[in-house]
Amino acid sequence: MESRAVTRYLRIAPRKARLVVDMIRGRRVEQALGILEFTSKRAAGPIAKTVKSAVANAESTQNVDVDKLYVKRAYVDEGPTLKRFMSRAHGRATPILKRTSHVTIVVDERQR
Repeated sequence: MESRAVTRYLRIAPRKARLVVDMIRGRRVEQALGILEFTSKRAAGPIAKTVKSAVANAESTQNVDVDKLYVKRAYVDEGPTLKRFMSRAHGRATPILKRTSHVTIVVDERQR
């Protein structure tokens, strides 16, 4: 049985978060957490927290062996964008788009 965890409204652009999620998709959970621990991207911390939450959900709701869990699906969707403006020369303004992400991690027990 698969379990999932979702982190919503993460203040990291989806394009940057997808770089980190692509590294852990399909890997065993302990291997994925090891990769995230040594990744220098800012999104690695919140994504590791989401993976740990998915593992805790699997452990508490189903009777699964944590050592057999792997990241079945991992994807990042775009959340709402915060729109801000910065003053520029000659009375102009340029937009600043502060993008947010929704991170979903699904873990499952590997059948072997």
